[in-house]
Amino acid sequence: MTARSTSRHWCLFLDVDGTLLDFAATPDGVRVDEPLREILLRTRDALQGAMALVSGRSLDQLDRMFSPTIWPAAGLHGLERRDAAGRAHRLRTDDSKLDDARLALAAIAAAAPGTVLEDKGASLALHYRLAPGLEQRLRPEIDAMARRLGPGYHVQEGNCVLELKPASATKAGAIRDFMAEEPFAGRCPIFVGDDLTDLDGFAEVERAGGLSVAVGDRVSAMSRVSSPREVRALLAVLAGDGVTN
Repeated sequence: MTARSTSRHWCLFLDVDGTLLDFAATPDGVRVDEPLREILLRTRDALQGAMALVSGRSLDQLDRMFSPTIWPAAGLHGLERRDAAGRAHRLRTDDSKLDDARLALAAIAAAAPGTVLEDKGASLALHYRLAPGLEQRLRPEIDAMARRLGPGYHVQEGNCVLELKPASATKAGAIRDFMAEEPFAGRCPIFVGDDLTDLDGFAEVERAGGLSVAVGDRVSAMSRVSSPREVRALLAVLAGDGVTN
């Protein structure tokens, strides 16, 4: 794909972990390097600002990672969102409903070396990248917690992570909301992601006549690149060709 392959005006949505950045052993282990910051800014400028991050991380985490730039972004799989004008939007949830699950997952993490509990407030993610053999044991326990919470919650599977989250929060919903606003409105969307958490986002951009791009081989999309390194090459195409009005 090249930026000049069509006269349509693109907008771009980017997952973060596994897409822009290689995975680290723990969620806090990833770092945003200066070349990535630079190519993101160049791509944003080429797209006249029509670019947003769409991540399972919180907005606070994204802001710390990508500082000093504050990006239009959706965090917590769409539960929270900051539009291009800087306005904050958040789905209404009662985080106290997770209190029992929070205690139970903390106990599991304490008793299972190699697991890390990431408490995001509105969701709880149990990472097992350092102990992948534990997945079969962990999954039934977290599934049972979701059933006790009722239909408002579900388990979002990711790459070596199981996350208990509100079912109403989706990346598709976040992309749809961005697409109703400037500078995204009227453009053709691209969404780049790597995991099961991105499938509904893929479906949303495809419904809008856009392009889904999978990173690696974990999930399928309309197009594919092999790694975050190739995502940077895609960004360079969009930035270097200077998509214009």
